[in-house]
Amino acid sequence: MSRFHDLFATPKPVIAMVHLGALPGAPLHDAKAGLEGLVRGAAADLAALQAAGVDAVMFGNENDRPYELKVDTASTATMAYVIGRLRDRITVPFGVNVLWDPDATMALAAATGASFAREIFTGLYASDMGLWAPDAGRAMRYRDRLGRSDLVTLYNVSAEFAGSLDPRPLAERARSAVFSSVPDAVLVSGQITGEAARMEDLEAVKAVLPGTPVLANTGVKHDTVADVFAIADGCIVGSALKVGGDTWAAVDADRAREFMERARAAR
Repeated sequence: MSRFHDLFATPKPVIAMVHLGALPGAPLHDAKAGLEGLVRGAAADLAALQAAGVDAVMFGNENDRPYELKVDTASTATMAYVIGRLRDRITVPFGVNVLWDPDATMALAAATGASFAREIFTGLYASDMGLWAPDAGRAMRYRDRLGRSDLVTLYNVSAEFAGSLDPRPLAERARSAVFSSVPDAVLVSGQITGEAARMEDLEAVKAVLPGTPVLANTGVKHDTVADVFAIADGCIVGSALKVGGDTWAAVDADRAREFMERARAAR
């Protein structure tokens, strides 16, 4: 627990998403805008989020639809390039997430100096991408081989776009993941990006993990952040901070600022 709190000194941190545009090789990639377009979009979102006072940012490739379980090397390399271009502008702790590839996420964290990483590291799922069987043991050993044993790991235990093939209740799967893998925090999600985690799921997971930070991973909104913070130890937020609340839009500086005002009041 101390590694999480050492990194996020603020109680109940708000980690805001910098959703990169679709990367080269992805069907939605804007080849005309190219790499400079990716950098410009990420730079604008980063500036707006930091001006709003978020506690941390996380770079992700949410626009690389349809998603892959093993990403193209170009995806990881391009994310590293974009983050590298922005590195001297980042003033808060930052993390990375390469959907849905734990090894790529670890490689990106090592290449960019990220402080934390989010992924699906445990479980077995039937998903939109096919059978999904991550390997936490492999990912953590790879992290250590890359010299990043200090990397704070956020384990998403309720995968989006998927259903668990494990018959155990979510709270039991979360408790088992902490026992077997020792994550720095556990994340609880809704069914898809931007959809809220069920409050009863947050409550159940937190009840069995009183000594582990538990965060809401999706769907936290201006009107719900106070209720979420009454249970959870923080949140990851993306869609609520965008223009019109649209996951695929740019960050709205006013929405981000208002969200942080409500988050600070709630905590």
